Amino acid sequence: MARARCDAAALLLLASVLFPLAAVATIVTIPSAPAAAAPEDTRCRATPPRRGALAVYPSDMEQLQFLLNAKFVEAEWFLHAALGRGVDYLDRNLSAGGPRPSGARKASLDFRTTEVAAELGYQEVGHIRYSYQYEMIVHHRAIRQAVGGFPRPAIDLGADRFAMVMDDAMGVRLDPPFDPYNSTVNFLLASYIFPHVTAAATMSISSSLMGFVSKRLQSSILAVEAGQDAVIRLLLYQHADEAVPPYQGHTVADFTRRISEWRNRMSGCGAKDEGVKVLDRQQGAERRTISNILGAGEDSLGFQRTPAEVLRILYGSRNEQIPGGFLPRGANGTIARGFFQLA
Repeated sequence: MARARCDAAALLLLASVLFPLAAVATIVTIPSAPAAAAPEDTRCRATPPRRGALAVYPSDMEQLQFLLNAKFVEAEWFLHAALGRGVDYLDRNLSAGGPRPSGARKASLDFRTTEVAAELGYQEVGHIRYSYQYEMIVHHRAIRQAVGGFPRPAIDLGADRFAMVMDDAMGVRLDPPFDPYNSTVNFLLASYIFPHVTAAATMSISSSLMGFVSKRLQSSILAVEAGQDAVIRLLLYQHADEAVPPYQGHTVADFTRRISEWRNRMSGCGAKDEGVKVLDRQQGAERRTISNILGAGEDSLGFQRTPAEVLRILYGSRNEQIPGGFLPRGANGTIARGFFQLA
């Protein structure tokens, strides 16, 4: 009887060990059914274009193409200042054989500003490479592939070029000459020149675009350009009341105001620009602020600049038919070259 009880206990113990193992083996060997795919939410798609709408009209192409001139200037400026190298280092094909920029070099920047400058430069490269598919914009492709590009224009980013702009803007020959690569503040003041121009140019073409893909491309670029302008302006506003060494008596806010006035003067089309700090609250948002981080006009609506205005500023000549400044041989593309034919 005792032996039988021992045998039964042994069998019970063996079963308690084997049964869980068998269960585990069963679980492992039974293939799991594939999870059902979640149904696509159609509300996540962009509103489809109307029936028969065209993606890109021929007239759209030259408008979008024109933006490449400013895009190349910005990309080379930000990348060289942050990294000491430009567009060709990332993708030699984007320049389409155009000459390398002259005078560009790495700037003496603090760590955070270096990060910001590199990011803005990479964004410009993304815009240059922007493209589209038939149904939607693909943000990492290229304008050049989408609308037909052109070789990178000759670009002058030399310190002496910026010094000439600053002397003209300030109305006095600065001593020592302004060097955009010398410090973080100088770099930000020099950077202040560009994003506003590109954002205003991008906004101005909106009314002339007809293709639904063209409009999406324009609005996507404008969103980033406006953000870049705001970032530069905010970084400068944080130092608005500080003097710009070694130019005692001239604050950061003073420099931005003078640069904005210079752009207005070059464009010749009225006041479409203001510094990061206004002198009178009547010029601020709803006539209540002196801060002016998001440069805008009446009712806080963004400024627009025509291609002719953009070229007058980038050339620094007040004339879209006379190249110079940051584009010493002139801009490329149908619109820019068309002004030469009118000369």
